[in-house]
Amino acid sequence: MKKFLAAMLAMALCLVTFGALAQAYEPDRTVKYPAGKLVIYGYGNPQAYEEQFKMWCAMHPEQTEGVEIEVVQCEGAEDVRKKIMLTYQSGAYEDLPDLIATQAATLYAMADTGIVLETTDYMDMLKDDLLDGVCGDVTVKGKMYALPVSFRPQMLYYNQKILDEYNIDSARMDTFDGWIEVGKELRDKSDGKVFLTSISPSQKAWGYVGRRGFWPQAEAHIFDENGNVVWGEDAGVRQAMETLNTLLDEKLVLLTQVLQPPMWDATRNHEIATFYVGAFWDEFLAKNVPEESGEWRMMPAPTYDNGLRGAPVTEMFAIINKQGETKYEQLIKDCWYDYMFTAEFRNAYADLMAEKQMPCWNPLSKELSADAYWQQPAEYYGGQSFKGAE
Repeated sequence: MKKFLAAMLAMALCLVTFGALAQAYEPDRTVKYPAGKLVIYGYGNPQAYEEQFKMWCAMHPEQTEGVEIEVVQCEGAEDVRKKIMLTYQSGAYEDLPDLIATQAATLYAMADTGIVLETTDYMDMLKDDLLDGVCGDVTVKGKMYALPVSFRPQMLYYNQKILDEYNIDSARMDTFDGWIEVGKELRDKSDGKVFLTSISPSQKAWGYVGRRGFWPQAEAHIFDENGNVVWGEDAGVRQAMETLNTLLDEKLVLLTQVLQPPMWDATRNHEIATFYVGAFWDEFLAKNVPEESGEWRMMPAPTYDNGLRGAPVTEMFAIINKQGETKYEQLIKDCWYDYMFTAEFRNAYADLMAEKQMPCWNPLSKELSADAYWQQPAEYYGGQSFKGAE
């Protein structure tokens, strides 16, 4: 009997322990952060990060009294990495930023250097509540070193007015074969005046339709598992290249520099029917051709037979190891937590970004993503929900 009771007690203790570990993480709202300056290195539009942290501090005044937010504009993720590595190697740790915006490739280059703090223990408490795949790019050799900020898929934006004019059903573009057939039909019916899409005649084509589009969707490989170059013989590479060649050979593509005035002029003239690009395109489309509000729609990127829809782009925060001077680690994590999991903060921030015409990405938590706020219809897309589509 004593052995039975001891076994039951041990089991109960295990369940209690497991239950405590399984509970969702909750920020400590009693922490008082030291006065000072929280410095962020970012690129693109880092002012959005500044607004995020300032709003969080304003919503927690007792915790953040005396905390200032400063953002340093950099050219890109690689520029951020170079700047902080030079400072870190010089030993001037107090001159390092507290937080950086970065991407998978640059995070990988920094993970083993000790300059970014590991986030595995923190993220392990929350990863099951995040959308599938979100933690992939913040993971290096089985450990996590960043906080994912956005996870943006490849999309197909299409002009419904153009499709209606030529009596074409958008559902036909669900596959690459169907998308290309639609392009041929548009070309023929318009006497060559309407192009299926546009591609930049420069190295930017690789970033926009290659690295995040055709190549991952075709499961293309530059190297095999042993590090050997297989570019010329890989079936995925051939499939991706054949898609690009078909678009060019069939004259389905308007070659024009991406995001430049000639491209937007062609868009206004209804010469471009679709854009095969990442979800970020919304920020530029609505701003540059507002007069086409109601004409544009969205759908997932076309697919090959394997069903893959592209490689989502992950933007992330990495907390810098300032060697004893890292005093805002917990503040950063708690602000990130509310950004992903707390509707009051995230929705208020999204409203502020809309008011300021600045970018705002969807939350990555499963529960908040399903919130009605993030399913709102968008007039620009004819009542479709951009937030829901993303």
